[in-house]
Amino acid sequence: MLDSLPTAAARLASIVVFRGVKNGPVLTALRSFFECEGDESQMVERYADFVAALYDNGCSLSRYLLDAASEDENRYVILRARGEEVPPVLREAVEGELGVFQDLSDLTARDFRSLIGFDGYLPGFESEKLDFAAEFEKRIARINVTGYGQYARHTMFRVTDGEIRPVHTPDRTDIADLVGYELQRGQLLDNTRALLRGLPAANALLIGDAGTGKSSSVKAVANLLSPEGLRLIEVPKAQLSHIPAIMEHLRDNPLKFILFIDDLSFEKNDDTFSAMKAILEGSVSVKAPNTVIYATSNRRHLVKESMSDRDGDDIHLNDTIQDTVALSDRFGLTILFTKPPKALYLRIVRELAEKKGIPLTDDLDTRACAFALRRGGMTPRAAEQFTDSLLANTPHEGGI
Repeated sequence: MLDSLPTAAARLASIVVFRGVKNGPVLTALRSFFECEGDESQMVERYADFVAALYDNGCSLSRYLLDAASEDENRYVILRARGEEVPPVLREAVEGELGVFQDLSDLTARDFRSLIGFDGYLPGFESEKLDFAAEFEKRIARINVTGYGQYARHTMFRVTDGEIRPVHTPDRTDIADLVGYELQRGQLLDNTRALLRGLPAANALLIGDAGTGKSSSVKAVANLLSPEGLRLIEVPKAQLSHIPAIMEHLRDNPLKFILFIDDLSFEKNDDTFSAMKAILEGSVSVKAPNTVIYATSNRRHLVKESMSDRDGDDIHLNDTIQDTVALSDRFGLTILFTKPPKALYLRIVRELAEKKGIPLTDDLDTRACAFALRRGGMTPRAAEQFTDSLLANTPHEGGI
């Protein structure tokens, strides 16, 4: 129960370590309520603002505070994540601020109603009896798999203008939904699990025909292992020059990261070619032990070549060709995805059809092959598109 609004406002204002939580929308609105010196209608309005902000983040004040404190990126959390000693004064500050959160966590809608002295309708919210400090410590003990800051709230990211930004609607590809290429995905899984265990893990190049599931495999592995502390950051080709800075930023993070480059290839004299070579060299300035680079490409040697490149006037022709070949060789692991033989393609079609509830008719194989012929070949992508087209045209009971 709150005895004094000014006292509650002062305690909330005193928060320093968890200022990210304090300055968030929920506690900003709550502090505005605590500082309210107006009439009853103004108090009701500010209370409603607080509840509205809470509803945008769930309905439980207790859970919101615990999640926000556990995910906040601050000096204390960073030191704990690194396993470094926390200065006594900082530890004392954290204990005091967690006590403030404990008192807030114990509040109920009835407490606010009593404080306002209002008999009309007030929106409610949920609260739970938690040992806030103990629950917070449990979260921190698992920070190597839960992370902190945006990496605790999201699992996939994209580099934009040199900044790592969360993907709010990530690709949810499930590895169980991918058919075929079990050997290739097994290699990728083994390498990624080595990264998670702190063992040497190779940068990987997934090469092969378009539509064979290279990108889907990377994303499926990331989804499967995200509960174990893995995050995926997609790096567009135009952002490759930022990789050294990104690795430096991630170096002390307790999580493990895949830097994902999709459809990697270079034009002749491409400015980013040399930068990529330097990154893959793994020099001391850019190599981060908790990070690997996974790239996909339809080209074995990554650099687009013309006949003039092989027969032209470059007096150091052999050196030039070797330079382009060497870039792909700098990946420690190369995984080949080729178009499946007919038997595997039809197996993929049948398994996808079963997963989607599509009847396995006698003419399914014939229609699947005809569809693939129109789409340029038998690939997992063609199988997915074919079964989706069947699903779209399958009548449903009770429907039109």
